[in-house]
Amino acid sequence: MNYSIILYIVGKVMMLESACFLIPAVTSLIYSEHEGMAYLIVGAVSAIIGHLISSKKKFENVFFAREGFVMVALSWIVLSVVGAIPFVLTGEIPNMVDALFETVSGFTTTGASILEDVESLSHTSLIWRSFTHWVGGMGVIVLLLAILPMAGGYNMHLMKAESPGPVVGKLVPRLRDTAKILYLIYLVMTVIEFVILLFVKMPVFDALCITFGTAGTGGFGIKADSLGSYSYAIQVVVTVFMILFGVNFNAYFLLLGKHKKDAFKIEEVRWYFGIIFAAIIIITINIRGYFENILTALNHAAFQVGSIITTTGYSTTDFDLWPQLSRNVIIFLMMCGACAGSTGGGIKVSRIIVMLKSVFQEIGYYIHPRGVKTIKMDGKVLEKPVLTSIRVFMLTYIMIYVISMFLLSLNNFDFETNFTAVAATFNNIGPGLAKVGPMANFNIYSYFSKLVLTFDMLAGRLELYPMLLLFSPGVWRIGKDK
Repeated sequence: MNYSIILYIVGKVMMLESACFLIPAVTSLIYSEHEGMAYLIVGAVSAIIGHLISSKKKFENVFFAREGFVMVALSWIVLSVVGAIPFVLTGEIPNMVDALFETVSGFTTTGASILEDVESLSHTSLIWRSFTHWVGGMGVIVLLLAILPMAGGYNMHLMKAESPGPVVGKLVPRLRDTAKILYLIYLVMTVIEFVILLFVKMPVFDALCITFGTAGTGGFGIKADSLGSYSYAIQVVVTVFMILFGVNFNAYFLLLGKHKKDAFKIEEVRWYFGIIFAAIIIITINIRGYFENILTALNHAAFQVGSIITTTGYSTTDFDLWPQLSRNVIIFLMMCGACAGSTGGGIKVSRIIVMLKSVFQEIGYYIHPRGVKTIKMDGKVLEKPVLTSIRVFMLTYIMIYVISMFLLSLNNFDFETNFTAVAATFNNIGPGLAKVGPMANFNIYSYFSKLVLTFDMLAGRLELYPMLLLFSPGVWRIGKDK
């Protein structure tokens, strides 16, 4: 295990986070709030510690998959622990377990909260909660790759550990340039949404917080009813951008380049929009009688579908009160998630497609035992290692899900509450159903259960394996991989 490179990356992450604390500190000055001092103190200490552990002039710059996965997992844990401390120091979330749950929910873009009165928070802490979504949306390690000169060939291990989806590739030959392109697209889309929200008369502070949450597909609201009290125009803008941030960013890269037509040929993106369209139609028809007219029903259906499939987690109404058919559609969307290579969570549409094609392939073998059948995506045959990794991922996903359900059952809540609580955190969505519905929170759970759900949020955001590797003794042995 190459511990020197691990310390280097973790140290740089702490220094990067210390710079991020300037956002709430400046907000504190604008609104004359004293909470900003806690963020400045933690930021200064984080910067000093980060500099000390990453300042070693000579370290082994060669690392392999296990170091990459461990680096990413430890970086996200340290990022979350440090980010939680200001909540405790300000007294706004005095318990460290609760503060950690809230912060992990922010960075993993989950949006699940333990807060019973979010409007009682200072502007300083509200902006920090929302900004953690933006930082975690594209990934803190991807940001580091964009700004740090590091060993070229080995950086892919970091990218694979943090980027969502079954296959991670480079948009351009240099991985550092790929990271820059991703963040540039991410930043431009963020600015565009912010400007449009201002244009439709959303207050500046609200627009900034909601934009951070939409871009990172996070979903921390700054009002008790999430986005329910905002105008239809604002809700429509947020709906559109939630869906856009759930698209594979490769499509945007193609749209900006010479191969614009190829963007519309991406199979996953076509399925993604098809699922959204079908879900909106089904739910709109099903909830028609719950609202004064069909357009209002359509608006709420589109918003909730966009919010859940992209794992953003905002809401405009209490969809836990909808008919069972609509609730079942929502649960499916929770599991499905957005596209690979987006800021959304969930299993990912691409994996759903491959699993469905695998089922039809197996049926085909029973009909034509000697037939040679391949599984293709975007016209390309998927290699056996990719198919194997997707199937193993699904088995691991189910295993963690079941174990989490058993552990949460110690709280003696009903099945729907526990099932959707795991779904909401593991898939980085935010709200579930029943006792953890869109108008409720996760404070009903014990500290132990909150730690289980915190692990689920991190595991879901990091595609399972980086977090699981931390529990493997073999990973920590000293020596190089062979």
